[in-house]
Amino acid sequence: MGAIVAVMLALAASTGLADAGLETALLREADGLHPEALHAAVASWERLSAQGDAPRPVLSVIDYALPSTTRRLWVFDLVSRRVLFHELVAHGRNTGDDRAAFFSNEEGSLMSSLGAFVTGASYVGRNGYSVVLCGTEPRVNDNAEARGIVLHGAPYVSDEVARALGRLGRSFGCPAVRLEVARALIDAIKDGSVLYAWFPATGASAASGASGAGFSGSSR
Repeated sequence: MGAIVAVMLALAASTGLADAGLETALLREADGLHPEALHAAVASWERLSAQGDAPRPVLSVIDYALPSTTRRLWVFDLVSRRVLFHELVAHGRNTGDDRAAFFSNEEGSLMSSLGAFVTGASYVGRNGYSVVLCGTEPRVNDNAEARGIVLHGAPYVSDEVARALGRLGRSFGCPAVRLEVARALIDAIKDGSVLYAWFPATGASAASGASGAGFSGSSR
C-alpha cells in the first residue's frame, strides 16, 4: 500500500485538485483499482460538486483497464470513505471482448463512453430498473442521453456468464450490472452522484462513427 499512497500523493501534487487523504482512504478499500482512475474520478467529483451539479457525496468508478471478468466497478460513500458496492460491469459490444479497447460518443457506435457522468432519475424501462446518465464532457460523453446510455441490470452480467464465455455479455453502450444488485446499486447512486468511466489515455481509441442506442445487447 505504501507505493500506492506515494502515487496518490504525486498525482495530487501535480494537479492540486484532489484530496490525497480522501483518495488514499478510498484506495485502501478498493484493492485492484488503478490509482490514476480514482484520482481522475475524485477530481471530477470535486469540480462537479463545486459547480452544484453533483450534490450527492457518492462516487462510482469504472476501471475499463481491467477485464470484464473482474469486478471493475466501485461505488464509494465519500462521507464514510467506504465501498458500498464492488461489482461486475459490462461494456459496449463494439468496445471489445473481455478487455475494453474502443470508446465512442457517437450514435450507433455500440461502444461505451469515457469520462464523468452525473446520475439522473431512476425509472423502469426497456431494461427494467435503470438510472439516467448525463454526460458532462463535450465530445467525450455529452451524447449519452441522446444515445439512451443508462446504467441497468442485465442477465448477461454474472460470474456464470464470465466462466462460460471468458467474458461478460455486452451492451449497446450502457454500463450494465448484475440483475441481483441493480436496484440497490441504482438507488445508492441516483439523483446527483458522479459516475466516472476511466481508461488509460494511451492506447484508447475514441472511435467516431456509428452509435449506441444504449439499450442492452446480446450476451454473444
